[in-house]
Amino acid sequence: MTPHQPDPAPGAEPERGFVVAVVPGSRDEAEELAELRELARTAGVETVGDIVQHRPRPDRRTYVGKGKVEELKRLFADAEAECLLVDDELEPAQQRQLENALQARVVDRTQLILDIFAQHAVSAEGKLQVELAQLEYNLPRMRGLWQHLERLGGGVGTRGPGETQLETDRRLARRRVGVLKSRLRELRRHRETRRQERRRAETPTIALAGYTNVGKSTLLNALTGAGASVDDRLFETLDPTTRGFDYEGRRYLVTDTVGFIRRLPHQLVEGFAATLEETLVADLVLHVVDASAPEDRLEEMVSAVEAVLAEIGA
Repeated sequence: MTPHQPDPAPGAEPERGFVVAVVPGSRDEAEELAELRELARTAGVETVGDIVQHRPRPDRRTYVGKGKVEELKRLFADAEAECLLVDDELEPAQQRQLENALQARVVDRTQLILDIFAQHAVSAEGKLQVELAQLEYNLPRMRGLWQHLERLGGGVGTRGPGETQLETDRRLARRRVGVLKSRLRELRRHRETRRQERRRAETPTIALAGYTNVGKSTLLNALTGAGASVDDRLFETLDPTTRGFDYEGRRYLVTDTVGFIRRLPHQLVEGFAATLEETLVADLVLHVVDASAPEDRLEEMVSAVEAVLAEIGA
C-alpha cells in the first residue's frame, strides 16, 4: 500500500492486513477495531485477524509489550497477512521495531488515512493537499529509510555532491513542501476571489460539516440535486462541492466539505486548511450527524468534529 496506490482493480485480490491496537480501559475495544477495519476496507485492505492489548499507553519501543510482540508474530504468520495495520500514529522507532520483528510492512493509522485521501483526491488542489500532508508525515521518518547511511561529516566540503542520500532526500522534500505551499496559497487566493463574488451577490452560504460517511453529500444532493458521489466509503468527499438552491424566492449556496474522524492527522488538518476554510467563511455551519449511531458513539463523533472545527477557528 504505497502513498499513491490507486483503488484496487476490479477482481484483484485485496491486500491482507492484520490489525493491532492498544486500548486503554476507558475505550471500547470493539468500537476501536470497527473503525480501523472500516478504514482498511476503504483503502482496499482485507482484515484477516486482530490483536488487542489493554494498557494505559503504548510501549515506547515496540507499541505493544514484549510478550505481545511474540504473540503478534505467531498470529500474523498464521493469518498469512501481508501488512500490519496499527490503530495509532507510530513513532519512527516503533515502526522500525515492528517491521523488524514481523519482516513485513507496518502501516499506522495516519498512513492509512493518508492512503485513502491519496486514492480519493480528484482535483488538482486535492492532490496537492494530499502530497503536502504525506511529505509532512514522511520528513521526520526519512532517517529510518536511510539508517544504513552515515553522514560524511559536518561543515565545509560535505554539502552538495558530498552529502548523504538522506540529506539529499530531506533537502528535496523540504523544497517540494515549499513549492506545494506556494501553489496552495495561489489556489487559496483564487478561492477567496470567488468568495468575494458570492458576498457581492449577497448569497447566503451554508457549509455542511460532520464526521466522515454520515450523509453530508446525500443531504447536498437532496437540497440541490448536485449528483455528488455518495458511495458508502470513508472520506468519499475530499474536494468541496458548492451548489445552489432556491427557497421562498431566495437563493442559497451549500458547500459539502471533507469529513472528519477521531484523531484526524494534524498533517491533514494543515494540508487541507484551504478546503476547511469554507467552514470559516460560511454564514452558517450545519453539523450533520448520524442519528442511527448509539448515543455514546454519537457523542464521540460530535466531539471529534467540534475539536477539528475549534482547531481551524470555526
